Amino acid sequence: MIRNRIKKILVPLDGSKNSIRGLDNAISIARACQATITGIYIIPMYPRNLADAIIPYFIQPEREAKKFMRSAKIRAAQKGILFRSKITRGSPTCEIQELANAKRFDLVVIGARGRGSLKEAFLGSVSNAIVHKCKIPVMIVK
Repeated sequence: MIRNRIKKILVPLDGSKNSIRGLDNAISIARACQATITGIYIIPMYPRNLADAIIPYFIQPEREAKKFMRSAKIRAAQKGILFRSKITRGSPTCEIQELANAKRFDLVVIGARGRGSLKEAFLGSVSNAIVHKCKIPVMIVK
C-alpha cells in the first residue's frame, strides 16, 4: 500500500555524511516504490551587510554544490534511480518546505545533522524545523 503512494522523494543535501546517509535511505525507498528522487542543495544566504565583503566566497560553495550533486546523481543511477538536482540559495528550512509543498512530494528524507554542531547551533536544526513545518511525511536519518 505504501509503495503505491511514494512516487516523489525530496532529499535535502549539504555534503555531510548524514545527508549521504539520507540519500542512501531515499535510494532504498525509491527502489522499493519505483519512485524518483530530487536532491536539493541550498547554499545559505548571508545578511546583506556582509554580502559585499564575501561575494568572492560564493564561487566556492557553488562549485562544491555542483560536484556533490553530480556524485549524488551517479550514486542514485548506479541503483537504477532517476535523480534530479536543484541548487539554490536561501534559507534551508524555507527552501525545503516551499519545494516540498509546491512540487507535491510524497516524502522528505533528511539527515539528522548537517555540517557540524557549531553551524547547527548558529542556524538552528533544519531537520527539526522541517519535521514541524512540512505538511508531508518526513524521515530523519541518523
